[in-house]
Amino acid sequence: MSVTTTPHLNFRGDARAALEFYHSVFGGQLIVVTNEDAYSVERPEEAGQVKFGQVLGGNGFSIMAYDVPASVSYDQGDKSSFVSVRGDSAEEITGLWDRLVDGSTVLQDLAPSAFSPAYGMVQDRFGIIWVLDVAVAYDPAG
Repeated sequence: MSVTTTPHLNFRGDARAALEFYHSVFGGQLIVVTNEDAYSVERPEEAGQVKFGQVLGGNGFSIMAYDVPASVSYDQGDKSSFVSVRGDSAEEITGLWDRLVDGSTVLQDLAPSAFSPAYGMVQDRFGIIWVLDVAVAYDPAG
C-alpha cells in the first residue's frame, strides 16, 4: 500500500494565477476545472474561479488549489502553513528556487545550512511560504 500527501492551497480568486505560476516553476501537467466547468456556480462573478486545480510534475511534485467561494469564510492567516520542496541536489533546488523567487519575497536566502547543502525560504506573490532544501539522510547517531 502506498500513501501520497499533496498540499491543497486555498485562495480567494487567485488560484488559477497561482497554479499557472507553480506550473511555470515545476513543469508537468496543469489541470484547472472552473465552477462553470463543474456546474457549481453560486455567483455569476465566480463562474471562472477554480473549483479544482492541480499541478502534477513529472518529478513527483504535486500541489492542488481552489478558490474559496465568497459564501464561505476564509482567512489565510499569517504563516498558516509552509510548502516544503526537497530535492536530491543543490543544482535541482537552485533551478527551482531561481524560478520561484520571481515576484516573491525572499525570507531566507538559498544557502548551505547546518542541516542541508542548500536551504532557503520564500513567500510568493500569492502569500504562500515555500521552504526549499536538499534532502540529506538522517543519522540518528548524530
